[in-house]
Amino acid sequence: MADITERKYSEFYKKEMSLFGAFPRSDSLRFEVRVPRSFGTYYAEMQIHADALDFPDDREIYLPLAWSGIDRGCDVYTLNLDLMALENSDEKRRLFYYRYKISGANEEVFLGGEEPEKLLGCGEYGDRQLMLFDENYRTSVSLREGIIYHIFVDRFRKSGKCTPRGDAFINPDWENGIPQFAAYPGAPLKNNMFFGGDLWGVIEKLDYIASLGTKTIYLSPVFEAASNHKYDTGDYLKVDSMFGGDEALEALIKEAEKYGIGIILDGVFNHTGSDSIYFNREGNYPGKGAYRSKNSPYFGWYSFRSYPDDYECWWGVDILPRVKSDSKSYMNFIFGKVIPKWMNKGVGGWRLDVADELSDAFLCGLRKTVKSLDGDAPVIGEVWEDATNKVSYGKRRPYLRGGQLDSVMNYPLRGAVIDFIKNGDSEKIRTVTGGLYRRCPKQSSDNMMNFLSTHDTQRILTVLGGQDGEGLSNAELAALRMSKKERESALRLLKLAYALIAAMPGVPCVFYGDEAGLEGHRDPFCRMPFPWNKIDENLFLWYNIIGKIRKSEPLLRDGLFRNIVCREDLYVFERAPSGNGKYKMLVVINRSEKELSLSFEEKVTELIGGKKGVKEIDLAPFTAGYIKIPASYAITDECFG
Repeated sequence: MADITERKYSEFYKKEMSLFGAFPRSDSLRFEVRVPRSFGTYYAEMQIHADALDFPDDREIYLPLAWSGIDRGCDVYTLNLDLMALENSDEKRRLFYYRYKISGANEEVFLGGEEPEKLLGCGEYGDRQLMLFDENYRTSVSLREGIIYHIFVDRFRKSGKCTPRGDAFINPDWENGIPQFAAYPGAPLKNNMFFGGDLWGVIEKLDYIASLGTKTIYLSPVFEAASNHKYDTGDYLKVDSMFGGDEALEALIKEAEKYGIGIILDGVFNHTGSDSIYFNREGNYPGKGAYRSKNSPYFGWYSFRSYPDDYECWWGVDILPRVKSDSKSYMNFIFGKVIPKWMNKGVGGWRLDVADELSDAFLCGLRKTVKSLDGDAPVIGEVWEDATNKVSYGKRRPYLRGGQLDSVMNYPLRGAVIDFIKNGDSEKIRTVTGGLYRRCPKQSSDNMMNFLSTHDTQRILTVLGGQDGEGLSNAELAALRMSKKERESALRLLKLAYALIAAMPGVPCVFYGDEAGLEGHRDPFCRMPFPWNKIDENLFLWYNIIGKIRKSEPLLRDGLFRNIVCREDLYVFERAPSGNGKYKMLVVINRSEKELSLSFEEKVTELIGGKKGVKEIDLAPFTAGYIKIPASYAITDECFG
């Protein structure tokens, strides 16, 4: 099949936007398809239809392309398309799929796929996605200005200022203590063992946090709750006393501001704790919780199958009764009291736990509330799949069309990076990144939370170097550690992985301790106390260098993304200015056992190694380079042999 490409020109942006497949709903696009003359094309058309899940009865539309001339050995066919006409006065019509039918002298082909510019056979790669979003869709600018540092409060730093609850067990062995674990995954567990980390301890380490290039601290839940993880909210209007209470959070916000660092909170709004002022199954709160009285003001928040003991809960966990997030009473409470209280105290944004399980009405109302209080505050959703076309409970979710989320946690990128760095899967990193950033609105891509570990996953160091832990009991995992050889290999790979995600569109997010060399298998072993006396200084220095580059280089905050080379031992992509910038960034990931030598006709700067004004750059085995080159300098895969 001939090498056929697509370009797109946007009236809204007044420039070529070939790398993208998401546009403002008021835009007009000119699609330009280039077919080698040898194909003998005599007819071309676009076949486009609305998302069949939302509009199963919609008919496909056939739109002929007009021949527009010959350019460098290719026939050029064009189509002008008013996106508002596609929407057809129905705001739900925002997701479309299309293909091209190209009729040639000897064959007829149907082309689509998710490559940014190259068209592929629909039989293997499917149709091409086109998404429309609100023309006034704006996402956070400040979030992009440095890294996100994610802290699980109980395990980060113990100040000694907070008094434990009477029913809490404190593990005094911060250096070597093992988190409380169940007999098997999913087994009941009180989670009442604490190590004593608190918000005052976070304040004590702001110098350290800032040194990583941090712009935002993302705190796992801090509201009053029975457990050490706090995903079982007891009272949304109180910071837990074991973390220092409201006073400690307010002090952290003020002190972090001196470092230019903002604070975002984990919003757990899909469920509460059974031990809460709202449900009160355990009877530890005054007043009438929903479990104790049908006359409770909170009764309508929950779904009881048989009152009071049979109720809907999150994934069957009975200490986490599920809230009806579309309840007007509940939304009035969250939007009228909870969000305003904390944002008026200086909270700068929200990460939403299990966003897939929150109703569209709730997500729209929450973002509207947040933006009314601070237009730049980010709202980031926990979504594990591609958020542009995510189906949740049989329904297509409009997360990134302008009314619900600024962006999401970038789980697809994490998987692709691990598979490339650990196994050399270059095809996956190419297709995931090229397709993901094509389908997303650029303002959403720029706010993606790019991470390697979270409180829900294995630690990245363990993933890259240790056993996968499959088939092992929690007791076995609690004692399992990498060998010296495994750890050395993992550390080498982790440096590459962090350099990669830090240069991708989005914001690098560091889970506390990753930069120090913390190991850990599945929850709860990924939540070990921070190793303050065992920091891997070499790894920390790498995170420090990369973080500071990420914070200082505008190209890494909003530059255009394009894959250049994707091979088992080498991955190269560029971040180019979206306007008239003088430079672009070439990101080189050398996954080879051999030194990589690069030659340039003009002087360049390699930022990680600090080499300025050179024409020759040598990258050691298993290392990365951030190379600033003139924007006009043409880079292709041929440059790398």
